[in-house]
Amino acid sequence: MSLAKYREKRDFKRTPEPQGRSKPGKGSLSYVVQKHRASQLHYDFRLEFGGVLLSWAVPKGPSLDPSVKRLAMQVEDHPVDYAAFEGVIPEGGYGAGTVMVWDNGTWSSESQDVEQALDKGDLKFSLYGKKLRGSWVLVRTRGFGSKPGKSWLLIKRRDRFASGKDITAEKPRSVVSNRLLAEIARDEGGDVEGASTGDPSPPSQIKSKKERLPKKR
Repeated sequence: MSLAKYREKRDFKRTPEPQGRSKPGKGSLSYVVQKHRASQLHYDFRLEFGGVLLSWAVPKGPSLDPSVKRLAMQVEDHPVDYAAFEGVIPEGGYGAGTVMVWDNGTWSSESQDVEQALDKGDLKFSLYGKKLRGSWVLVRTRGFGSKPGKSWLLIKRRDRFASGKDITAEKPRSVVSNRLLAEIARDEGGDVEGASTGDPSPPSQIKSKKERLPKKR
């Protein structure tokens, strides 16, 4: 588990993302889902383990329905303090676009040995988030294309938190700022129109920072 790939892909003189460092956690392990409108909308699912955030990109976002298997592509480990990042990655940078902290909390493993479960490709765990709770599993698949071994499925297990409702549509706002993606882009100087394609509200409902300023009399 290393942050080398994370750092290689980013210019920290330009991006507000934390450079971070690998560090062992104390107490409960953190969990975060970041809604990310880059070239395409996706959700970054991250679990703290081994001093970093293990990370998967979930194109359609998590589902509360146990019958739905969501593709989750494993990406580079991220620093633990990335869990608090919400803002805009500048154009031209890796992952350029708007990032929202869509959900956060803690997690615990249901597998006796996390490293062994990850190697095996079958990690069962519980989430204690503001939006996602209960028992889940990440299962590695055979993969496709040029990234064999990086393809997983994120699946909700059957328990009292399972549901047929679309949690991403019903709760689209940030858990730390209560903003939509377009509002984050507006406040942080990003692409409001592009970010708004990841929101339920039409772009016309999001006023620019300039438009919100009171008129001088």
